[in-house]
Amino acid sequence: MTTPREFRDLIEKPESRHVEFKTAAGGFQFEDLVKYCVAIANEGGGVIVLGVTDQRPRQVVGTRAFAEPGRTEAGLFEQLGQRIAVEEYHDDGKRVLLVHVPSRLPGSAWQYKGSFWMRAGDALVPMSDEQLRRIHAETGPDFSAGICAAARLSDLDPEAIDLLRRLWQRKAPEQEILSRPVERLLADAELLVGGGLTFAALILLGSREAVGRHLGQAEVVFEYRANEQAGPAADRREFRRGFLPVLDEIWEAVRLRNDLQHFQQGLFVWDVPTFDERAVREAVLNAVSHRDYRHGGSVFVRQFPRRIEIVSPGGFPAGINLDNLLWEQNPRNRRIAEVLARCGLVERAGQGFDLMYRECIRQSKPLPDFSRTSEHSVWVTLHGEIQDPEFLRFLEEIGRERQASFTTEDFLVIDLVHREQPVPAHLAQRLPVLREQGVIERVGRGRGTRHLLSRRFYRFLGKGGAYTRRRGLDRETNKALLVRHIEDSAPAGASLGELQEVLPELSRDQVQTLLRELKMDGRVEVQGATKAARWHAATKRNST
Repeated sequence: MTTPREFRDLIEKPESRHVEFKTAAGGFQFEDLVKYCVAIANEGGGVIVLGVTDQRPRQVVGTRAFAEPGRTEAGLFEQLGQRIAVEEYHDDGKRVLLVHVPSRLPGSAWQYKGSFWMRAGDALVPMSDEQLRRIHAETGPDFSAGICAAARLSDLDPEAIDLLRRLWQRKAPEQEILSRPVERLLADAELLVGGGLTFAALILLGSREAVGRHLGQAEVVFEYRANEQAGPAADRREFRRGFLPVLDEIWEAVRLRNDLQHFQQGLFVWDVPTFDERAVREAVLNAVSHRDYRHGGSVFVRQFPRRIEIVSPGGFPAGINLDNLLWEQNPRNRRIAEVLARCGLVERAGQGFDLMYRECIRQSKPLPDFSRTSEHSVWVTLHGEIQDPEFLRFLEEIGRERQASFTTEDFLVIDLVHREQPVPAHLAQRLPVLREQGVIERVGRGRGTRHLLSRRFYRFLGKGGAYTRRRGLDRETNKALLVRHIEDSAPAGASLGELQEVLPELSRDQVQTLLRELKMDGRVEVQGATKAARWHAATKRNST
């Protein structure tokens, strides 16, 4: 949160590539806000201030723009796929909005509706091709876009080329892809540049012999292991050829041993596959798109009865880490990612982890595990064991009504609430939306606020009593914890500060309210006043 001193320092700064002031007293167009966010991110990040004049000396006039900052944050994420914090600040009773825009990642630029916006004086203009090339060159050249001088058209697999043609036509039926000559098809996909084949062409479409001759590390190795014992795998397949047709073959190898988990609830019976096809495909697509082809290792897909491990050479791309991999995009091999996007195999170039997370939560499975990832390899484990069949059925029930409109953030919030974990600040903006939809409910106010799955979830399970207990007994539970600590603190007694530590999720006023109720009930008493006050268990009095 911005402090008064930080705000005063901010409004004294001149407008620059990193700071934009808008009077916006009556409001501000959302589309303009999106473009300014893109431009400032492309300039290295900064802040947009609404409700302050842009002429110096600046005056705080206040703004009525974007009355619900949480919804604005959600709208920005929907348009840009980026987390942008919108802070409501009050200066002498006047409302100001501070839009905190992060910087783009090295080697990548933000865009909106096909334009990579930047600032030019007071105006916004699209970046030139030369400016974009300079940005993309920041992390070094795209290996997959480089030319393999020794490769020829005869090195490509005709069946793989035909598959590229059919997938692209399905994604863009208006473009008449089926009738294009091979060389034009490859040139339009930027796999053939200046008469030379790119490494992306070999990686995606190369014949077995050509890949072995020119780029032997462009290989995916599949293994099935029935247990943890070392030694040869029960099934091992080496796919050293163009990846485009290999993706289906890898899934078929997984599907052969993809057993069904059987569940029954009352008279309803259903089966759920251990491994979700979309999640597995996305994990393999990401491994091939993001691996470092300068390393000699292969991509490995290891299947066990209840988990799949996908390991790819090279760590995360520049700027990507465990904290932002769901929101940021920075494909290491942009040319490969763009071709896969044209074919409809990925939603957008360079990002698919969000879909993996969604499917895991939707099927009540553990989240993707990246704990074994290092600077040398990305290692993701997909666990297939269903954790809570009843929660899975609940998501299926509400899915028929609302899941199509759920964001990845919504699924993450629902999962955290279900597991009784705190919701972090960057996800809290989705709580009001999920409450409105009747998926979760709020219990308590202020610092003591927490959330639980809605009454509908417990009724769905036939456990209405559990819902009432979870909502209603918390107050008595908190009182019992206070009494226990007071009793354990005898004979010195417990200070208010100690008792706040017993219930850190409650505010000072909430703890004091519980203590007053306990005192009225005759269960505790207080000796002393102000900071010296100590709480004791009530002295038992004999009745007369």
